[in-house]
Amino acid sequence: MAADPGEKSLDRLLSTLTTILHPSTYVFATIPHDKDKEAKMPPLADVQLLFRESEGITVIVTLDVAQSLGLEYFFPCRMVTLNVTSSLEAVGFMAVVATRLAERNMGVNPVSGFYHDHLFVPVGREDEAIRVLDELAREHRKQVAR
Repeated sequence: MAADPGEKSLDRLLSTLTTILHPSTYVFATIPHDKDKEAKMPPLADVQLLFRESEGITVIVTLDVAQSLGLEYFFPCRMVTLNVTSSLEAVGFMAVVATRLAERNMGVNPVSGFYHDHLFVPVGREDEAIRVLDELAREHRKQVAR
């Protein structure tokens, strides 16, 4: 079994939180399991996320890739990487982050990778999301410093 590279302390995760805003616009698409349908699976190198569901395979790809393959897509968004290495067993981290964004009426689709968590936020609200997350981190740095 692999060693856990991540932090489990909620206070430490929140107080050391920084973000990276990626330049591309991403979209969600689905590739049906039915081989008779036309949808074509993007090359793995172009896939940000791939998840098998009973209805089909969900992929997150850039808008450019989706358009070039003729995929039907939804939710144009920007990806924000939470630049802390959180443990997959960390409790409450994504809940705090998602709740803070929900308080601003912002839908967010979080994805946890092995090393980092990533948020897909609506195009046009990415700067607001970054500000909210920076504010959250500042608040927790003050609390930890006390």
